Amino acid sequence: MVNKLLDQNIQHYINANLNTDLHALLLKKSPFPDVSMQEIVQQIKGKQVAQKKFPFLLNDEIIFPPQLSLEQSSSQKTALYKSEILKGEKFIDLTAGFGIDAYYLSKNFNEITLVEQNADLLKIVEHNWSVLGKKARFINQKLEDFLNENKENFDVIYLDPARRDQHKNKVFLLEDLSPDILEIQEKLLFFSKKIVIKLSPLIDLKYLVTVLPDIFRIDIIAVKNDVKEVVIFLSKENSEEIICNVVNLESEERTCVFRFGEEEKATAVFGDPEKYIYIPNNSVLKAGIFNLISEKFGVKKLHPNSHLYTSDQIINDFPGRIFEMELIEAKQIQKKSQFNVISKNYPLKPEEIKKKYNLKDGGENYLIFTQSKKGKIILKSV
Repeated sequence: MVNKLLDQNIQHYINANLNTDLHALLLKKSPFPDVSMQEIVQQIKGKQVAQKKFPFLLNDEIIFPPQLSLEQSSSQKTALYKSEILKGEKFIDLTAGFGIDAYYLSKNFNEITLVEQNADLLKIVEHNWSVLGKKARFINQKLEDFLNENKENFDVIYLDPARRDQHKNKVFLLEDLSPDILEIQEKLLFFSKKIVIKLSPLIDLKYLVTVLPDIFRIDIIAVKNDVKEVVIFLSKENSEEIICNVVNLESEERTCVFRFGEEEKATAVFGDPEKYIYIPNNSVLKAGIFNLISEKFGVKKLHPNSHLYTSDQIINDFPGRIFEMELIEAKQIQKKSQFNVISKNYPLKPEEIKKKYNLKDGGENYLIFTQSKKGKIILKSV
């Protein structure tokens, strides 16, 4: 299939239909006798995904895999972030998939090995890496079989376990993933001093620390405030402290670093709304460091369950959005005025609020409906 799709006429047809309705295209007969319309649409979908997710692959010699592999791949942005962390002599990705993570994470290594059980997918990756001038050893084998036969040690082992069960439903617990991380963790640590595992953004951090005693680092990675990955690092040489990095890529926010367990010891200061209101980014909220944020940045929390903060002097390096706001009464809201509405720890959702007050959506001004310790409040941007 790879060689057929590289035909110049087929590539021209693919590029000419990047904005075509793909459902309508699938109903048509392929203009090429050796390539089906399903194969052509697969390549169009791949290029559409690549435009946003991994633009470095926008090349007419690159071949794209089926939709599921595209969905499960890391983005170029998150892979590049992880690549800055790792270096050594020998790197192995035991769940290579479409190879985006391996391509970037291995840039600071001399020997690279990719293990993938799907032979067709591995052929695509091998072809693409050749096009990109990247060398590696490609092994078509089940991870479990590879580990049973392996005699090598590696500086870093990387895994991105499949997060769907046999019925294609999403799963999150480590024992439900493929491979089962709990089952193979000791074997992995026998072959390497450092294991790096990409997990679902929905995974519970306290659960991870409970079931994986060798964790020494957790990175919560968001892109433009959308949490994409939780990445964990395992080592037998770790100290008792677990360092957590809260990252919001493609923003001006600096990485927030804390030690796991600090939240339980931190004490939030509560107060009424002052000049500035802070909304933590979603990676901070995922980390659950609601009291620590108050203590670390010297901001007051409005309410135990609101997760909004305030200060009279601006804290520019706060990891999240910052608004200059004033407290208003409901009667001060003019009908048909335009606002971005935010609801935090408030009985009504934004759509319900807009309907109740007859508001237009959007614009540059904001209304925040929330609660302080004194009760329900409305804040308006200045």
